[in-house]
Amino acid sequence: MPEKVVEHPYPLIDADPHFSRVVRYMRPSDYAVWAGSTAAFPSGIYLWELAAPTKTSLRTAFRLGGLLGFVGGFLMAYQRSSFRFWGWTENKAEEEKDFKELSERARQGLPLYGESDQPLWVQGAAYRNSAFSQLKFQTFPMFNFVNHPYHGTDPAKYGVKTDAQKEEQ
Repeated sequence: MPEKVVEHPYPLIDADPHFSRVVRYMRPSDYAVWAGSTAAFPSGIYLWELAAPTKTSLRTAFRLGGLLGFVGGFLMAYQRSSFRFWGWTENKAEEEKDFKELSERARQGLPLYGESDQPLWVQGAAYRNSAFSQLKFQTFPMFNFVNHPYHGTDPAKYGVKTDAQKEEQ
């Protein structure tokens, strides 16, 4: 099956980034979106209560609203960070950080995207299940927790030598 090619206005950093990388690369604006969503949900409940007062306690509604706002805000921030990995939004800072981080791993002789105890077929299945899953958060939130070699970028740009290059030396 041919791999889907997606047009993007900025350079692709990673087609299926690991959960920890997406969270580590979040910008302050992502945290602001997360905080704003967390506050917006209970605020909306409060404003609704002002418009149509009830005689019941809203303590449980505020707590549930805060929880839903927190979770929804995290998913929005995670999706914004993922868009930068995919090259869908401006990603110059992430591109530089990624190049520095993975070039250092290549110099040390470590696998670029981490080691995995999973068999290769499980890694492939994890990639196929989690690729572009950030677009479907409203249906089924799914994250990439498996280290795998399928990231849509050329490892040579980080200084990783192919088998042919190793044989020449």
